[in-house]
Formats: sequence, structure tokens, C-alpha cells
Amino acid sequence: MKSLLKIWIAGVIISGVFSCQSKDNPKQDRPNIIFIMSDDHAYQAISAYDNKLIETPNIDRIAKMGMLFTQASVTNSICAPSRATILTGKHSHLNGKIDNHFPFDTTNVTFPQLMQEAGYQTAMFGKLHFGNNPKGFDQFKILPGQGSYYNPDFITKNEGNIQVEGYVTDIVTDMTLDWLEKERKPDQPFLLMYLHKSPHRPWLMAERHMEEFTKKTFPEPATLFDDYAGRPAAAEAEMNILTHMGWSGDNKLSPRVLKQLGIADVGGYDTSRFIGQMNRFTPSQAENFKKYYGPIEEEFIKAYPSMSKEDLMRWKYQRYMQDYLGTIKAVDENVGRLLDYLEANGLMENTIIVYTSDQGFYLGEHGWYDKRFVYDESFKTPLLVAWPGKVKAGIKSDALVQNLDFAQTFLEAAGIPAPGDMQGESLIPLLTGNTEKWTRDEVYYHYYEYPAEHMVNRHYAIVTKEYKLIHYYFTQDYWELIDRVKDPKELKNVYDDPAYAAIRADLHRRLENLRGKYKDSNETSQGYIDRLLNDALEGKVWGISKEKAEEIKSQRRKD
Repeated sequence: MKSLLKIWIAGVIISGVFSCQSKDNPKQDRPNIIFIMSDDHAYQAISAYDNKLIETPNIDRIAKMGMLFTQASVTNSICAPSRATILTGKHSHLNGKIDNHFPFDTTNVTFPQLMQEAGYQTAMFGKLHFGNNPKGFDQFKILPGQGSYYNPDFITKNEGNIQVEGYVTDIVTDMTLDWLEKERKPDQPFLLMYLHKSPHRPWLMAERHMEEFTKKTFPEPATLFDDYAGRPAAAEAEMNILTHMGWSGDNKLSPRVLKQLGIADVGGYDTSRFIGQMNRFTPSQAENFKKYYGPIEEEFIKAYPSMSKEDLMRWKYQRYMQDYLGTIKAVDENVGRLLDYLEANGLMENTIIVYTSDQGFYLGEHGWYDKRFVYDESFKTPLLVAWPGKVKAGIKSDALVQNLDFAQTFLEAAGIPAPGDMQGESLIPLLTGNTEKWTRDEVYYHYYEYPAEHMVNRHYAIVTKEYKLIHYYFTQDYWELIDRVKDPKELKNVYDDPAYAAIRADLHRRLENLRGKYKDSNETSQGYIDRLLNDALEGKVWGISKEKAEEIKSQRRKD
């Protein structure tokens, strides 16, 4: 594959598309690209979007230097598939990484490969989530799978597998700055992917933030006690803070406390998650954790006997927010470290800086944590882009952009033609003020991971600035129509409302056209379902027993 890429790139060079920008002429007119991505970072938890929960002054610096996108979204709100879409510029059903079960198809061509072949120095540090040998990188140090918050392990290109003592967000930044200082080649443009684990579950904050954040109280979202009326898929989902969030692994109550109070282990793995986290601590880290979380336990033991379900929901919400937002504090600090380095070393002038997340996240809206649905909190993602000298400072865009668009954006900025099978659109016209060249007025979404953890039914959707038309399929088969303007909290399904008949018909037509454009179909979806159930029957799918798989297959044959 690499030799084929070289031949393809060589042909481009010969054709003169970027003759003055090839390896033979290292003129630094191509921009450096720094792609900063956190994991599960909700746009509601960035103060450039909303400062009710937390201040993020360093992430906000990127918005002040450039453009903040208010309607950025993902094509599939789950970690590994989102990352596959970013790397390939293709929807999940084409790149093959539809969920966290199926492996990434390594025959896919990724934009870092193309940039490396075209003369970019490339490096990746942090969380990739899938694969142990990312393609197209001169240097990498990545977390295995989800990675760990404390004293994490890394898979490295040149050092084998290593463990580093400390806090993961700080360590990933140390590695990134060390590469910029010692390995970056001044005569080459570079692509740097700086990828944080935070704020992914189980939300373990840095020691230095425990005192501050375990004492904070946060405002509750208006829909914390949503009853999911008229939305069957929402009612089936297993990501309610009260019912499904772990008391121990998530909310940090020790197994001793759960046993003392007679609280059941959530999902059968709650306490084991807690024990696994604690076992990674050094003695001093464990002592510091106990110093701040011990009093929380004691207060809870006293209050628990008289707490109602509403009280417990509110308690768990506050614990969730304290830990989740505490991890973001470290991300913001470390983004500041990187920006300070760039400024001090004259690297701002010709560098594109992107801050985003692999998807959004629920911070109590609808009573939820996690992501997966096409509802705004998980569908929308933060996106801030700075490019000094090219992008005006402090501007906003409400264009419907997606993570599907990153690959073509970076390739165009670097003067590298995008392969014809990429499906996104370059953001360069929006970034440089040529908005008349941006014509997209709808985006496509498709979520696949069901049956699985959190039990969010499979669905696909068309989203415009005004509406969402959603089709849930597999075990449930029904449609939702959301009026985004009149119902911004997305609580009412108006699909059967006669007043929306014409809108519904138009959206159905547009959805079919969009599915055709992106080469998705019911047959493709069924193929993935069949493959999943066959794997489950062989005991290869975590969370789906052989008996459950046979039950589903039997029911589908009857239907």
C-alpha cells in the first residue's frame, strides 16, 4: 500500500500540482497542522460556548485567534468510529469502523499517510483507541485502547511498550512538547496529532484539582428528570445517571461503602472498575485521593438512609460534574502549555490549530451521561480553528460542518489532492471568508452499536439547521421528527403532527438523496447486523451472550 501511495503522490508532483512544495524544495509555505482532540468533551463544557459550568481560558484562546463553529457535528457519536471517520474522510459504513466491535479496515488510506508521503513530518501522541501501529506517522506514542488516567502505559514506535508515572494529560503534553523541541525538523512542515484521553469515563482528575472540584456545586440542566415520553429509543437507553452510572467506578464510592449501605454493584463490573483504577495509584497518589474522596464517602453514609430517588439523582449528578469537569481543567491547562510554546518559538504564524472532540457528551441533559444519540449534546461537537494571517480572529460560523471534513481540509491546506472516495468537504472556504463556496445545508448521521452497552438503538438521520428526521431500526422501527427551532431541548416528536406533513415529506425525500450520495442503504445496514449476530453466536461480542444473539435472530426471522 505504501509503494502505491508513493507512486500516486509522485504522479501528482510530476503534474506540478504542488511542485514548489515537494520534498525537493522544502520551502516552508505549507502550513503546519496541529490537531488537538479530547475524548467526550461536551461543547457545553467550553466557556467559549457556555461558561455556566467551567472556564476554559486556554481553549478559548483558539477561538479568540480564529473561528468557533456553533453547528459542528459528528457522523457517528462513538469514539473509535469517529476517529476512523476523521482519518479516512469517509462515513462509517464505507471505512468499516461502524462501532467499537468491528476492527478498523487497514486498507483504508488516511490523510496522515498522504501528508507524510508529500513531505510532512508527522507525529501522534495520546489516545488513538484502535490499532497499535498508526499509519503515516514518523513518531507516535499512543495509549493502548482507552488508556489509564494515572501512570499510563504507552505503545511507542521506537521504545516498545512503556509505562510513565504521572497524570495522563500532563504526560501526553510532555511528549508533545518534547517532540516539538527535539525532533521537529525546521525545514519541513509538520502534522501533529495531540490527542487527550480526558474527559472520558471514569473521569479521574489530577491530584492538584481534587480539592477545588470536589467542593464545587454545578447548575442542573432543565431536562435532568426527563421522562422520555413519546421517544421509545430514549426510554430504552441505559445511560441514566441515577440508574446506570456506577456508584463506585464512576462516582468513586469504595466497595466498602456499597457493601455497608447494601447498594448493588451496577452492571456487575462497577466495583471491579474502581479497584482497577485504585491499583494504578502510587502510595502517595492513593493517599491524596483518600484525603479528598474520603470525606465525600462519610457524608454520603450519613445522608443515604433518608435520601429520595430525586436526592440520589442530584447527588450523583454533582459527583459526575465534579469529576468530569475536573479532568477538563487539566486539559485546558495543558492546551495553554502548548500554545505558550508555539508563541515562544515563533510557530504560530504559519500553523493551523484545531481543537475538537471525537463527539459531544451528555452532562445531565435528558438525565444522561455518555453519547450515541443524534440529539444535540452528543451529535454536536466543539470545533475551534485558528490560522493566524488566514482566519480572522474572533469570528463564528453556524455552517453544518462535520468530522467528515477534516481530512479534505488538511489536504487542501497542504496542497495535496484528496482521493476521490473521500466524502467530506474542505472547510477552507469557510475559514478564509469565501462562504459563498460553501453550499451544504444538511448532514447525515448513522449510529450502529446495538445491542451493546448503553442500549441505544440503531438509527440514521438527516439534520438541517431547522429539523432532524430520525429513523430508528433493528429492534425498534419508528421515526422521529424534531423541530430544532421550536424545541431546542428535543423533547417532542412531531412526526405524526399534521402541521409538519409537508416538512416531513420533504425531509424524507432529502434523506433518501443523502443516503444515495453517501452510498448507504438498508442492505448495507442489514449486512452489518448479520455480521454482528454471527460473531455473537461465536462468543466474540462483549456484552451479547450466544443465547441473546440466537433470540434476536429468531425474532428477526419471525418479523
